[in-house]
Formats: sequence, structure tokens, C-alpha cells
Amino acid sequence: MSLVLHVDGDRWRAHLRTVAEARPGLVPVAKGNGYGFGNGSLARRAQWLADQGAGCDTLAVGTYAELPDVAQRFDGDLLVLSPWRPWDDDGAASTSDERVVHTVGRLADLAALVEAPGRPRVVLERLTSMKRHGFTARGLREAAALAAGHPAGVRVEGVSLHLPLDTADNLAEAAELMTDVVAAGVPNSTVWVSHLDAAAVADLAAQYPDFSFRPRLGTELWLGDRGALSVTARVLDSHPVERGEQFGYRGRSVPRTGSLLVVSGGTAHGIGLESPTGEGSVRARAATLARGGLDALGLAKSPYSVAGKARYFAEPPHMQSSMLFLPSGVDVPATGDEVDVRVRFTTTTFDRVEID
Repeated sequence: MSLVLHVDGDRWRAHLRTVAEARPGLVPVAKGNGYGFGNGSLARRAQWLADQGAGCDTLAVGTYAELPDVAQRFDGDLLVLSPWRPWDDDGAASTSDERVVHTVGRLADLAALVEAPGRPRVVLERLTSMKRHGFTARGLREAAALAAGHPAGVRVEGVSLHLPLDTADNLAEAAELMTDVVAAGVPNSTVWVSHLDAAAVADLAAQYPDFSFRPRLGTELWLGDRGALSVTARVLDSHPVERGEQFGYRGRSVPRTGSLLVVSGGTAHGIGLESPTGEGSVRARAATLARGGLDALGLAKSPYSVAGKARYFAEPPHMQSSMLFLPSGVDVPATGDEVDVRVRFTTTTFDRVEID
């Protein structure tokens, strides 16, 4: 009973090297479920890139709780993307760790770090149009002044810009925010950026030659070559059924003659779970309405493909397996056969990751 991520190792490693070579100052990101690979595995790959001479002297994680999983697998610095907070026990415990770089977006938090044990390393985050974390223009000036007034309290490692995802105006916004960085007089000329493509970073570097820009990459690095990645599940059982027969946890009736196929992978793996997309286009809304109509009829399309076609769930996925309906006439795979699965890597937990 396994949901497996298969990786064409040579192709994937070639992609990692290509991205690293095209992205000077690259900071790999390992957070959450590790983009399906696991954070520990990604930390080892980041170390491999560093050993290859591809830079990568810093690895970014999402939270302080993720540090232990990567710290023993990666030798360089560790940047925490979530802002430091005084009530976070994991964050407070790491202020004396010379390898850890803290993200700060509130003056009160910076003041607390100034008084913390050791000399914490900090990145000052400028608030972007995301409106998630960070200093305003005035707040950044005040933070830079506070840090400069306590050189023995904190060590400033630059400024962070976390821009929106898939926005054409990111370069224009970054250039505008850079005027605030310059005006603040931050005592470090490094700018850590997210969601800027290579051309945009190069353009920004040309506009501000006195600054160095460090792109933080997760999806583009680890998942940028989808052709190197495939996911399979095992057929666990199959049953021929006639129209009207009852089946499943909820005693549903079979809509027509066919077969029920039980396959590995369920809600514990992230199968059948969907996060909001936030899509606002007419086409996206129409697709949402269509899916809602199918759901109301008990016809939710699954991510599993059988005989070259995506198949419907017979009922909502179970915790570790799912039940599919195959209409009459479709060749039923044998127990133990593999079927392809299309998943969202950042929300899927695999039983195994096999790298050739």
C-alpha cells in the first residue's frame, strides 16, 4: 500500500545544477512537506549543490520548528522565513546559534533581539503588497537606526522582500521598495528576494549595482522540471459491480455497471484535499461551478489515471486508500499494478521517494 514519488535522478540533478548556475546567490528553500521530498532530503541536496561549487551557502526554512530536520544535513547558514516572535520558544532558543538568521518585521521584536543572548543575525523585512509581514518605509528606517545603535546586540544581514506570486509587476514593485531600502541606510547591502525571475533580478542588480541580490527558490528549483518526476499508486483490489449495488462507507449505490477499483493513497497522503486557489477569472469560476455540480451528483474526478484517462472517485477518499469507479468496457488493472497519479507536490505526503 504505497504512494510513491519516482525521480529521474540524472535529469533532476541536471536541472538543479542548471538553476543554480543561472541564479547567482541562490538560497534554496526547504519548508512544509519539503515540496514532497521532505525537508531533510532537500537539505542534503542543497549541501550537494554547495559541494559542487554552485554557491548555496544558505538554506531557507519556513519555521523554527523545521530547523532540526535540516541543521545536521546542511553545513551552511539557516535563514528562517517566518518572522521571529518573542513567544516562540523554538525561536527564542536559537538566538545564540551563529548559523541561524532571523527575519524581523516589527520594531518591538527587533528591540527584544537586541537584548537576547548572543548576537543574533537578522534580516529586516520590508512590507510588500502582500501585506503579510514587514516594516513600512518609516519602520524600516527606525529598525535600521535601532540596529545601528546596538552593533553588539544584533548583526544585520540585509533586507528581505517577499513579493506576491505570479505577478507581472513584481520588478516594478521591487524597484520602488528599493528606494526605501536605500533611504533607510541599512548596514548591509544584501537584499533577499522571493518571486522574482532571473531576468528581473538581473535588471534590479543593474539598477542598484551597490547591492547584492539573493533569490530564494523553492518550487522553481525542486519542482521546475516536472518531467523528471512521476507519482504512482498500487491497485489493492477490484470488484465488478452492477447498477444499483451498494458499496462503501456510506452505502452508496453504483450508478451503472462497471468495476470498483481500490488504490493506495488517501486523505492521509493529501489525496482529495484541495486548498483554495484564489483564481478570479471567469474561466476559473466556471470550472469551480462545474466541479461543484459534479460533486453534488457524487461524481468528483480523482487524480488517478487508468487506461490513459482520469477516473472518478466512487466515494470520498479514505484515510490511506481511495475507491474509483471504472465504467464497463474499461480494462481493469490487476491487483498489484501501478497507476499514475497527478498530485500537488506541496500538499502530498508520499510513502516513499525513489531517486534513480
